Amino acid sequence: MATPKPVPLYPTYAGLRALDFNDYPELKAFLESGESWWMSHWLWGREFLSYTGRNKSEHTFTRFRNETERFLLWVFLIKGVPMERLRKADILEYADFCWQPPVSWICLTNHEKFLLNNGCYIQNKEWAPYRLKLPKNTGRDSEADKKKYRPSQQTLTATFTSIIAFYKYLMNEEYLYGNPAQIAKADCRHFIRDSQVKEIRRLTGEQWQYVFDVALEMADQDPLYERSLFIICALKTLFLRISELSEREKWSPVMSHFWQDSEGNWWLKVFGKGRKLRDVTVPGSFIHYLKRYRAYRGLTPLPSVGETQPIVEKIRGQGGMTSRQLARIVQQVFDRAYDAMRLAEGEDKARKLREASTHWLRHTGASMEVERDRALKDLSEDLGHSSMATTDTVYVQTENRVRAQSGKDRGVK
Repeated sequence: MATPKPVPLYPTYAGLRALDFNDYPELKAFLESGESWWMSHWLWGREFLSYTGRNKSEHTFTRFRNETERFLLWVFLIKGVPMERLRKADILEYADFCWQPPVSWICLTNHEKFLLNNGCYIQNKEWAPYRLKLPKNTGRDSEADKKKYRPSQQTLTATFTSIIAFYKYLMNEEYLYGNPAQIAKADCRHFIRDSQVKEIRRLTGEQWQYVFDVALEMADQDPLYERSLFIICALKTLFLRISELSEREKWSPVMSHFWQDSEGNWWLKVFGKGRKLRDVTVPGSFIHYLKRYRAYRGLTPLPSVGETQPIVEKIRGQGGMTSRQLARIVQQVFDRAYDAMRLAEGEDKARKLREASTHWLRHTGASMEVERDRALKDLSEDLGHSSMATTDTVYVQTENRVRAQSGKDRGVK
């Protein structure tokens, strides 16, 4: 029997809040074509995601939406059993399904779930619940083998986290009276207990120098790239996540978020993970690039109280840039830096620049601060970590350093 083809269940948070089934005739027809409990389960998912969208970050909403959608599609189309009848063994069966989903449930690139057509939202036929991520700078999508899809340990953890949270919400609302996902996680055979030494995904000092030099050269040759230089410097020097520099529904980074205290120190107010505000120290070395970028935009050298201009403005239109737009700008610099370093230093030294993402700049800046022996407490607060232990685990790894040092002198004979 052929595997049923999946269909998207939930639009974006804004679309979900205003969803009218008259605008989504295919979605309505799909839900009404199944068992009587399909619609109630879909409404549970909508409630849960609406709650998540109101109270969590945009990233959390997107992650929970994708996982909730996958789970409910499996419940509807594969298992055929309502959630109140699922047990631990069923959740482990779902984990097996996620480990190797049908090829028809896998796509190779991100696609919009719904497309606007004649005033109604229809299902995008190119969309699928699972995505096979290809290494950067690989060939055409058609060369990929979907049968090789396997979720990473991080993805598998995110799957359980989301489904456990979904069940907890339904229990709190008294729709369900048990959480089989919570007890199934410990017995999932696909989890690997990892005691490896973690390597931070960062650029070396030499690779960072090429990235910086390329961004600087681009800006010197064409003022349009002043923004690229500013973004690169901000992400690395201020340890920012790409989302923290982007326009979001609940937060718009504006120039007045740079502020100076009574002792002349500069800070940047950042809206970070967990809906937490923090103030990041702004070093004097960064002020030069802030002034340079503001001069390009026709602003005064330094920000003042009440300025409402976005920190990174759109090329066209008003407001700040999205995370995706910012990532494209950073990627352009990475690509040019890779080409320059490969020609000068060879492929081996430049290779990591092909793998690098925007988040590597945050890791690079933080790792360099560790290397210059900055106080861990101060660095932890700038990074927005909940405790110094997180900073130590991610960047310092004190115990591993001691172990490596103690093991260096052991002999063969």
